[in-house]
Amino acid sequence: MPPIAAPASTDRRPSQPGARQAGVESLRRLVAADMEKVNRAIVENMQSPVALIPQLAGHIVASGGKRLRPMLTLATAGLCGYAGERHIGLAACVEFIHTATLLHDDVVDESDLRRGSDTANAVWGNQASVLVGDFLFSRAFQLMVGDGSLKVLKILSDASAIIAEGEVHQLVTTNDIATTEDAYLEVIRCKTAQLFAAAAQIGPVVAERPETEELALEGFGRDLGVAFQLVDDVLDYAAEQAALGKTVGDDFREGKVTLPVILAYQAGDESEQTFWKRTIEDLDQHDGDLAEAQRLMARHGTLEASLDRARTYAGAARTALRDFPANPHRAALEELVDFCVERAY
Repeated sequence: MPPIAAPASTDRRPSQPGARQAGVESLRRLVAADMEKVNRAIVENMQSPVALIPQLAGHIVASGGKRLRPMLTLATAGLCGYAGERHIGLAACVEFIHTATLLHDDVVDESDLRRGSDTANAVWGNQASVLVGDFLFSRAFQLMVGDGSLKVLKILSDASAIIAEGEVHQLVTTNDIATTEDAYLEVIRCKTAQLFAAAAQIGPVVAERPETEELALEGFGRDLGVAFQLVDDVLDYAAEQAALGKTVGDDFREGKVTLPVILAYQAGDESEQTFWKRTIEDLDQHDGDLAEAQRLMARHGTLEASLDRARTYAGAARTALRDFPANPHRAALEELVDFCVERAY
């Protein structure tokens, strides 16, 4: 079949003024030339004589999203003064790992909508989505091997294993209203933040910077990833569907125990805890239950409390950048940290 067109790195959310968009736009402009190369690498490596593979993979890769993870690899490489080309293929590798996890997530979650578009499993079915996700994971490992660095291979293969562990851990805690805040944070450190951490660490590795810089940028990525996921948890209960790009209340309907739910359950009286057990543990949900969940969260301030946690992690991410030179890459990464929290408003 003819090659698919290069995926556009567009954001389907409505444009918003001020710093809410500045973080992403500044970073996108800074790495635009490299991102074009990454997009070409993505397209080239999605090709297969099995026509369904590029069709399905292209559907999710081109369906929107900010490309935050590959842009982190490009930006941290720039921050560390790297002038070669290795970061291009590795950024594509990071995006393939992320895309594969999205395909598998949507099957596990039985999701029909992602970023305002039909999910791949809604269009082609679960079997095709799982198998193409496997293909993208395999292609990511081919890109790692092609880079030739055992250190890079270890970083990204370790991340892939930890992400899978996080997915399984989340599956175990789904519908378990007794999940603690610490247990939940461990899930998102694995499931979401680990790939942010690996993507950010690759930059100093290809630039051959000292281990202290590697560890600082790995920590930056991890804290940014936790903050990003906590804000996503809030948006699932607080945003409008048009702004969120997915069905509002998906986490509630799927019985996912996220931080706003954990805090609301812990703060609730007996009748409120009975409500959470019925709706989250038993998935016995009726019309008006989502609105009631939102009311209880507002009563106990759990959305704002979750955002407070996100701000703490965002602050740690900013601190991790303080010893790097004050250059456009550092400024763009700092703005990205602000964006991750401010998109909640």
